[in-house]
Amino acid sequence: MRISKFSNMYQLTLWPNFFPVNCYIIEEPNELILIDTGMPASFKGIVNLLNKLEKPLTNIILTHAHGDHVGSLLRLKNEYPETLVSISKHDSRLLRGDKTLDEHEPPTPIKGGVPKNLEIVPDRLLKEGDQVGSLEVVETPGHTPGSISLLDKINNMIIVGDAFQTQQKVAVCGQLVPLFPFPTFATWNKEVSLESAKKIQQLYPQILAAGHGKVLVNPKEQIDRAIVEAEKKLAE
Repeated sequence: MRISKFSNMYQLTLWPNFFPVNCYIIEEPNELILIDTGMPASFKGIVNLLNKLEKPLTNIILTHAHGDHVGSLLRLKNEYPETLVSISKHDSRLLRGDKTLDEHEPPTPIKGGVPKNLEIVPDRLLKEGDQVGSLEVVETPGHTPGSISLLDKINNMIIVGDAFQTQQKVAVCGQLVPLFPFPTFATWNKEVSLESAKKIQQLYPQILAAGHGKVLVNPKEQIDRAIVEAEKKLAE
């Protein structure tokens, strides 16, 4: 597992040269927050870094409920039973394998690998503006109906799950990147994804961290370009 540090954020990347799957640890003054849990094979690397940092893991936040983001969740919860698990209300249903949509949501099918019935009940259901440590919840649906991002206003840093991908090319989720098409294949709704990308754009982050690919520093031009490309594709 590759580990990179940006300010108080650690990026942990499993299989960096094949199918990069990222999760993130935020180091607070007195605690640690894990964002996403990667694949089952991510467990060892996550625990090793937690042990090195020597602070309690208080929260696990899930940006969405796809298998490559919740893969080691159950083992981590068993290892750290006092740690709180948080996810959006909608994607908490995906943890149970429930792919039904709400009445107001576009009726496109939910895609991607979701647990059949993950035997874990979230401790907190997150919504726009909720705070977990130094992180603020930003609702960014599209990849899944309940996808969220986490904004650190102090460092002007945002962790976006799969709202963007940065592997091979920076793209709004749902827009095909031929050399790394997997986030596209797993995206629920391209139009909703574009609106969420614009929402992230308006936050003007200095650091953007995605579920797949490298962390972007000063990403404005790359975000702008990805949004323009997505708009053109959706207009065709």
